[in-house]
Amino acid sequence: MEPVRTCVGCRARAPRSSLLRIVARDGALVIDEKAVLPGRGAWVHDTDRCVSTALKRRAFGRALRASTPLDTAELDARTTRESLQRNG
Repeated sequence: MEPVRTCVGCRARAPRSSLLRIVARDGALVIDEKAVLPGRGAWVHDTDRCVSTALKRRAFGRALRASTPLDTAELDARTTRESLQRNG
């Protein structure tokens, strides 16, 4: 049986393979495509809706237990790029 994780955006439980792992590296949120980077990870559905909800709620900082604000530029760029590809 495949491990189950909770999306920090929509709070729904899903199989690990259907979620994207995010880790904090040097004060920034980094997408861990292969889910192998060391440290605590936060899991989110790879959709604009879940990522934006998690960013608005500041769920990544809580899930990763970060004591300082995290740079969200990489995730912001990814959601913007995907929105442009879908709409354009």
